[in-house]
Amino acid sequence: MTDFVGRRRELKELREDIARTGLDTLSGRKAKAPRARVLLVAGRPGSGRTALAEAFVREIAEQYPDGVLRTRLTSPGGETVPTERAVRDLLEGLGHVAPAGAGEDDLSSALRTALAGRRAIVMVDDASDPHQVDALLPDTPECLVVVTAEGPLTGIPDVRPCTLGGLDTPSAVSMLAHRIGDIRVTVDPRAAEALAEECGGQPAALRLVGGWLAAHPKASVVDVSKQLHDMPPATGGPLARGFRLVYESLPQPAQRTLRLLPLAPAGVVDSHTASALAGCSVAAAQATLDDFAGLGLLHSSRDGLFLVPGCLAPLLQALLEAKERPAEVQLARARMLERTVRLLHSCRAMAEPADGSEDGPVGGPEKLDGLPRALRFPDRRAAATWLDTRLPALTAAAAMAVADGGLDTLARRLVAGLVRALADHRGTAEAAPELYGLHRLVLDVAERRDLYREQAAALLNLADLDAETGRTQEALERYRAALAAGKAANDPYATGRAMESVGGAYQELTDWHRAADWFGRALSQALARGERADEARLYGRLGNVHTYAGRYGDALRSWRAAAAGYRKLGDVPGQAKALSEMARVQEYAGRPEESLHTCREAVELARRVGDQRLEAALQVRLADTLDRLGDPAAARLHRSAADRLLGDDPAACEIRSASD
Repeated sequence: MTDFVGRRRELKELREDIARTGLDTLSGRKAKAPRARVLLVAGRPGSGRTALAEAFVREIAEQYPDGVLRTRLTSPGGETVPTERAVRDLLEGLGHVAPAGAGEDDLSSALRTALAGRRAIVMVDDASDPHQVDALLPDTPECLVVVTAEGPLTGIPDVRPCTLGGLDTPSAVSMLAHRIGDIRVTVDPRAAEALAEECGGQPAALRLVGGWLAAHPKASVVDVSKQLHDMPPATGGPLARGFRLVYESLPQPAQRTLRLLPLAPAGVVDSHTASALAGCSVAAAQATLDDFAGLGLLHSSRDGLFLVPGCLAPLLQALLEAKERPAEVQLARARMLERTVRLLHSCRAMAEPADGSEDGPVGGPEKLDGLPRALRFPDRRAAATWLDTRLPALTAAAAMAVADGGLDTLARRLVAGLVRALADHRGTAEAAPELYGLHRLVLDVAERRDLYREQAAALLNLADLDAETGRTQEALERYRAALAAGKAANDPYATGRAMESVGGAYQELTDWHRAADWFGRALSQALARGERADEARLYGRLGNVHTYAGRYGDALRSWRAAAAGYRKLGDVPGQAKALSEMARVQEYAGRPEESLHTCREAVELARRVGDQRLEAALQVRLADTLDRLGDPAAARLHRSAADRLLGDDPAACEIRSASD
């Protein structure tokens, strides 16, 4: 059942505004590059601006076959949503995943590219800053942007706001009838009109008062109207009076639960959040939230979540500050964050098979020891759905915990739990945009607490994500900072990892001299600690860099050391690959006979471990070498062997053309 009524004049005004001639055309000025038409619905919180915008979008949706994209720029709790997050939401709606850590300009450019040639509606709710909106505007006039805001967006040119006041009396009475039924209105229509006037025609106030009347079927419409009228002026406007009517009718436990809802991250509430905040059972919290939704205190959604209406957030915050002691508020926040940590633990446990097999039962009982049944998910799909639907609130909870400053231990556990749950359910590649923000939160806490080991880990994680998305210079700076933090923590793993990563960044920048220097430093540390696996890998990385730099003598010594290291480790595939690279360098150095001998040795090793792709690649390399040595018949035999090994492997073309 919808509460939207009336507003026919405003809907007509918005329809006409789509085709309105722009100010540049009217004045005879040369128009700038075409952009999407922006329609603005302006009104105070509680005026029904979002409901009007949604009703308008439904009316015209058929004219925009590429669909409706939605984002909001202010959370239900009143915090400004970062522009980067809003752009990512729109890109995800288009099926595009933006690189982790990408800046606002890059994201806006990606959005405009994705919308080019499309005919879509972009719905932007609750904008507070024209610069935010500007970053979302498509460059194509075939798109339409519908924005809701409290006032005019003076920074966006050629926008004529559709400003909302209260509903006209018939529409306001109709909205009341939707909530309390037609009979109570028709019995005394004048009383209903008087009540609508007491509410100022404000949809949010009408929703609250109508919800209260629906919950009290024996109450008189006349008496409620008089009760609102008699409230002292200090109570506030119609919305504040309607809220007071509902709040004061609640039992004491429900009043306290309502007062604590501003602590819910991003204004998103479910039964677990309310249960932890109020210290009651999950079932009791669910019943209370359902009652709140019926009274108009919360908006409910199909996925079991409730949203705090933005217009009520200031009233709830004022109650929280007036009625709750700071120590109690901090305790409630800590209970909520602890509950979130435990849910993340349960969510993560459901991502892994209990017996270690891919198809085995999920979530071994030992991983859920100590968790009550109410915190357990029935299966992996339920856990993944919970993670997906709660993700905005979970990331907001992590940010809130870090910003608090007094809950750093909880904040670290929460961020770690969320990182692991995302990685286990989505994989690190898909979850990279969220992980980037979480690693930055870890870094904030680590820097505040001088936790150098955690600083190093967070910087390494962030740098890896930078490197994967092509921001090599930014990655290099973070790797160097991680090295400094690792040294301060006296952590040899972090320092060795950082030195190797610095070398990798210089390699990506084709600075072979510096790359070799840093790989050499990392190798020296590995040698001093006797870390044989690291030694073999680093010898290989040095061999690569020397090869690129044309220093074939150094390259051969490095690859020979790598092969020896893998042999000592019993790593036959690693030894075969090192010999393969060694054969390639020998050929570059003009030593084909040696290359042929080394390559045959590598083939035998690859055959021993059953690595058919590596064996096939080596057979092709043998064939190329034999061609250069003037033995085409033997070369054909090796190419035939490669073809037999590859069969229908889609990588066959790549391997066969590797020597081209």
